[in-house]
Amino acid sequence: MRILLIEDEPDLALWLTRSLEKKGFAVEWANDGLVAHHRLQVEEFDALVLDLGLPSLDGRALLQRLRANDNRTPVLILTARDSLQDRVETLECGADDFLPKPFQIEELVARINALIRRSRGKDKPRMACASLVYDLSLQRFSVDGVVLSVSPREAEVLRLLVSRSGEPVNKKYILERLNTQDVEEINIEAIEVLIHRLRKKLQHSDVQISTLRGVGYCLEPVDDEAV
Repeated sequence: MRILLIEDEPDLALWLTRSLEKKGFAVEWANDGLVAHHRLQVEEFDALVLDLGLPSLDGRALLQRLRANDNRTPVLILTARDSLQDRVETLECGADDFLPKPFQIEELVARINALIRRSRGKDKPRMACASLVYDLSLQRFSVDGVVLSVSPREAEVLRLLVSRSGEPVNKKYILERLNTQDVEEINIEAIEVLIHRLRKKLQHSDVQISTLRGVGYCLEPVDDEAV
């Protein structure tokens, strides 16, 4: 999942980036409201973590611009302002949730996951395609109730595919959302290798990863009539 963190305090931003990457998110950082606004005009993210006190363009003004442009990316506000009036005003500006400072990283992760699930119409703690199920709370896959053994990198790719099951997902989309905190080189060829490995692990199940030439990959149930 690709997150844009918009926070002008470098130490807090560094801690949040490292903490969220350890939880499997791919995190981009912007320390200025206008910079973030420009990025959001040309880039796509699964969720935004937004501080209100930003230079150039404050968080609330940025949020208003996004919603006025019909940008519906889920937004979680980080704020030191915790009065009822501030909370109401923030929600009315278009925020989906807020978290007062200080906070625990576990709560932030849970709230981000909940926002992403709701934005995709899946307000349940798991994602599935046929008998393939990803349990968000346990962070593991299973097929017909049996745990599927996958590497951390394979799990990242499969999680992206199952979250968009039935839809085409191109290689660039996958590449942008992979966690790059480790030293492993990730490129288009590496994505192809990971897809190949996942296909082998799913070959005896009722789900498959199809290739749509010129479009990308699609995780979908096996068509019994075509077998």
